[in-house]
This record gives sequence, C-alpha cells and structure tokens, in this order.
Amino acid sequence: MRYRREEYLDLMTFGRVERPMFSELFGLLVGVDGEWRAQGATDAELSLVAFDWDYVPVVACGGTTGVFGGPPVEVLEETGDILIQRDTLGRRTKLFKHAATIPLPLDHPVRDMESWLRVKPLFQFHPARIDEHAVEQARRAQAEGALVVASLPGGFDIPRELMGEEIACLAYYEQPELMHDILDTMTNTALRVLERVTDRITIDQLSVHEDLAGKAGPLIGPLQVRQYIQPYFSAVWNLVSSRGTRLFDMDSDGNMWQVLDAFLECGINAMHPMEPAAGMDIVEVRQRYGSRLAMRGGIDKHALRQGRDAIRGELEKKMTPLMRQEGMVFGLDHRIPNGTPLADYRYYVDLGRELIGLPPRSPSATGWQRMAF
Repeated sequence: MRYRREEYLDLMTFGRVERPMFSELFGLLVGVDGEWRAQGATDAELSLVAFDWDYVPVVACGGTTGVFGGPPVEVLEETGDILIQRDTLGRRTKLFKHAATIPLPLDHPVRDMESWLRVKPLFQFHPARIDEHAVEQARRAQAEGALVVASLPGGFDIPRELMGEEIACLAYYEQPELMHDILDTMTNTALRVLERVTDRITIDQLSVHEDLAGKAGPLIGPLQVRQYIQPYFSAVWNLVSSRGTRLFDMDSDGNMWQVLDAFLECGINAMHPMEPAAGMDIVEVRQRYGSRLAMRGGIDKHALRQGRDAIRGELEKKMTPLMRQEGMVFGLDHRIPNGTPLADYRYYVDLGRELIGLPPRSPSATGWQRMAF
C-alpha cells in the first residue's frame, strides 16, 4: 500500500493511524536473486513488488549538504570479481562485485589538520549546492504525496570516512581541534544549504547515516556525542524543525543503547534498522522511550533462515499490541540474507500481514520502494 506523506508523518510522530506499516527497508543481498530464481521466483518477486509492501514515495529536497565537487571517480582496476576506484575524496576503494554493494576504502585522505585542509573545500558551502530545479521538482512531488527528505552527513560517519575508524576515534582525544573544525564546517554548510531550501519548501524528514556501532556497542560514547556531535545536530534540527520538519531519522546498525539518550538530546526522534542480533529489541526500546522514538525495522533477518517456527516466534514477539500502535514500521533489520528460502520469505510476508490485520496478498496489488532513507 502506498502511503501519502501526511499519513506517514502522522504514523511516525505518534498521531492517529489505522495500523502500523509493514515494509521491506533495504531489499535483497547480493546473490539472493540468483538463489530465488532457481527456486521459481517471478520477476515481480525478485523486484519485491509482488509482496505489496507498504511504502511512502520519497524525493530528495534539492540541497546537497555532504561532499560536493571534487574530481570524478576514476577506475583503477576492474576484473570480473573486483572493482578498484579512486573516489571523490581521493581514496582508493575496492568493491567485491559478487558479495557487496558498498566498496571498502583501502586508504584515507586525512590524518591531521594539514591533510584535512586539502579536502575541506569539498565540505564548504557553495551556492551551487542548491539545485533550484530539483527543489521545484520536490515541491511538486510533495503536493502529490511524496515525503521530502534532506540528507545530513554523519557527525561520526564523515570523520570515519576521512580518517578510518581508528584515527577518527583517537582524534577525539588527540586532535580535538581537527574534529571541531570538521564538524563546524559541516554545521555551517548544512545550515546555509537548508536555510535556502526551506525558504522554498518544507522538509519532512532530516536523515543522517551514522552506522557507528557493532554488536558490542558504539565506537564512541555519550561524552563524544554530546561534546562534538550534539552542537552540529541540534543547530541543524533547530533550524529545520522551526520551519516545519517533523522527523529526524538516524540510520545505524549495531548496539546503540549506550548512546541513545545522547542522540535523543540532539533531536533524533526516529531510528532504523534496530538490529536484534546486536541487542536492539524494539519492544524494549518502546517500553523505555515510548513516543520519544519512532522506529523502522526490528525484525531479525536471520530468523528467515531458521524455519517457519522461528519466523512465527520472531513476528509474534515483535508484532505485539504495544508495537502495533503508532511510531512503528515493521521490517527486516537489514537486507534479505543469502540462504533465505523463497517459500519461507513468502510465509514471513503472509504471516506478518495476518498478525497486523492486513488482508491476504492479491496478485493485483503490487508495490515497493526502498524504505531505508
């Protein structure tokens, strides 16, 4: 079912809604399409539209707040299995074509203030960051029910992309001036871009990608969030929320319990994908935070490979009356994993629909759009 932006915003801000959403956030992992095709999947199933997922159409706001300009991506080496490139930041990256969709950095351009100053222009404001044509397209799409989203570069994610995890984490202690300059630059650029965009259009959701945690916990603690990231996030959120933005969504895998309070203080009021294998139990989060935090995801993707009893157990545990209230988009906590039987995925979809009160799927009802935005 296609939701209109108003319906989605009401759902995620704990307004009155008929039911939660049931969606597929990310799609297939590399290789699952081949597995499913061998099991008789139709083209509509491979594109996921056969499952009639709930979704809201999304459009970018027309302003760029992250990396802007710089040299084009350069291919350095390519075989049937790998692709090595030099990206806009000057990093060499390596993509394993048959196993991943995101390339791995082989090196990083920043180690200290001097090296940061060489790439800093890629993060500074320029009027060309606002695409007036794209803003107008977003305005028209919004009038037709699309959700307007502004992407914000991550306060941890960008230093990690520039320096690598180890140097970035140490820089909070060893190079605080460098970290403050990076974050101050991003703050200034985001404010100047989004101020101009929101003169023309209301942004519905501010989205930030951080991915700062593993199963054992986050790579930074609440002290670093409050000292470095909160001034950045709060300044941007104060601007856009004063101009009508209702959602501030953060994307991070891993165990985020130690820093949840700190991020909520920054203005975050929605989060995905809520990874059960890392301890992010959506029922526990809802019991602790109530309407302070809307969520997307939360269904353990690994259950799909463990048989129908495991699937039923996972869905009955998560799709409780408490969780079927507002502020929830049920979905897998990441991409559909390899080894997921097509028949069991169909069972997962049909059982989930049954548990939240949706009618059985109909061949005439199709639709899906990636919900990890």
